[in-house]
Amino acid sequence: MDDPTVAAADADPKQGAVIRFVTGAEETAHERLLKKHLPAWVISGAFHVVILVSAILIGMRNGGDTKASDEIVQAIVDKPASEEEAKDLTNPDVGLDSSLAAAVEVNRVEDNNVDSKVTEDPIGVQSVETAALDTPAPAGIGAGDTLGITAGPDGQVTGGTGGANGTGVAGMRGRSGATKIANLKAGGGNSATEAAVARALIWLDKQQNKSNGSWKYDGSSASDNIAATGMALLPFLAAGQTHKPAKEKETNKYRETVEKGLTFIVSQQLPAGNFRGSGGMYSHAIAAIAICEAYGMTGDKSKLLLPAKKAIEYIIKAQGSDGSWGYAFGANGDTSIVGWQIQALQSARMCKDIGVPATTLDKAKKFLDKVAEGSKKSAYGYSDNKSTSPTLSSVGLLCRYYVDGWGPVHPGMADGVDRLRKQWMPTETRFDMYYYYYATQIMHFHEGDVWHKDWNPKMRDLLLKLQTSGKNNDKIDGSWDPDKSMIGSSCGRLGTTCLATLTLEVYYRHLPLYKRDTAGLKELERVK
Repeated sequence: MDDPTVAAADADPKQGAVIRFVTGAEETAHERLLKKHLPAWVISGAFHVVILVSAILIGMRNGGDTKASDEIVQAIVDKPASEEEAKDLTNPDVGLDSSLAAAVEVNRVEDNNVDSKVTEDPIGVQSVETAALDTPAPAGIGAGDTLGITAGPDGQVTGGTGGANGTGVAGMRGRSGATKIANLKAGGGNSATEAAVARALIWLDKQQNKSNGSWKYDGSSASDNIAATGMALLPFLAAGQTHKPAKEKETNKYRETVEKGLTFIVSQQLPAGNFRGSGGMYSHAIAAIAICEAYGMTGDKSKLLLPAKKAIEYIIKAQGSDGSWGYAFGANGDTSIVGWQIQALQSARMCKDIGVPATTLDKAKKFLDKVAEGSKKSAYGYSDNKSTSPTLSSVGLLCRYYVDGWGPVHPGMADGVDRLRKQWMPTETRFDMYYYYYATQIMHFHEGDVWHKDWNPKMRDLLLKLQTSGKNNDKIDGSWDPDKSMIGSSCGRLGTTCLATLTLEVYYRHLPLYKRDTAGLKELERVK
């Protein structure tokens, strides 16, 4: 402390002396103002100026709309509505219960639908620069939300995505993640259908020969392991399962199953593109579909691109002179065999790097014209137009959908769908999975009341009712008894179960080429 200084009263000598202590550290009021309060005021003022300027800018951007500004503030303070919607989509689902070896976890909500790395050049694009000149763009393979497809006066579809002019494997985008859940709900599936799919995949997985990855039919075609393996792989692929490691733990539970199955098929391919032990063009096409779908979902060029190309080239070269395909290479055949070849070619058209000549499709169209009945070509026969049936008509209409782009307003498609609805709706007394497999795809792609009110409720509930429960025999739990059609007799329980499972996966296996309205998502929003 400093020594005290004595100060006398100002002008009055009579006033007593006042003793004051003045220290070197003491500040005056002016100094305190400058050193303490003023900086705080400056900082506070600057902060408020920033807020004021931000508010002005936001107001200018929203045209002075204070409501928009309030919504921005509300969005920051409150939980976004999108989070609530995502939460609703990820509620526990009995069909994807962790105790069942289901296809995917229900809480896997993401924009990308494949388990492999997505590149900037997604699989499914064949750029205009690299596309073969004789490779036509499909009549739209759309995801529903990015289609831009229009229909002409005759219902012919133009525009859209996919193939040579596309932007990705849009037709396979619904197989996993949030898109799968949304399409499941929009299409009329539910937790019961996904539980049935989960149980079916468990059963199918148990039927695989783990030593070599193959499957075997339990019907008269027991020796055709190529067809059995290809057909058994399709339900796994439809459920979003691939041979590539998943991004998240436990989201690809059947990776090894799928990998072993694909490895078996590829190992049996001969230099010409056909497969050792194949039962003919039927089984070849089924195997080709599996390889092309797996390639389209993963883009695995090292393992699948060359086999897929060779398999498709074999189909192209095997086409008969009348535009059909027969049991043997180069022979003329029938509508049923043609249906599987067209599905294989369509799977290839959805993939990058695999071309399908326009001449092949044009020849197929001529055969379809040959076996079609009437001016609308809405019913189809076996090898001519004299023996039309609901089963062959459903096959023919699916072919028209893929090679001609027939939409719901096309006279042939509209009349064909109406015929099927009147002739043969799903019923237990006529349990024919071959017919139901094709007809369900047509009805789903057609959409509208025919699908939502007529077909889907009956088809869905029939399959749920007929799936075995395992109460009497747990070895068949999750499968379907062989039907009384060619599938049941030739492919047995395995084939019937494969087609039944694919039918329950129709909601997300292949997205429609278009919606009834070109906006695309209106149909999804309507049925939520």
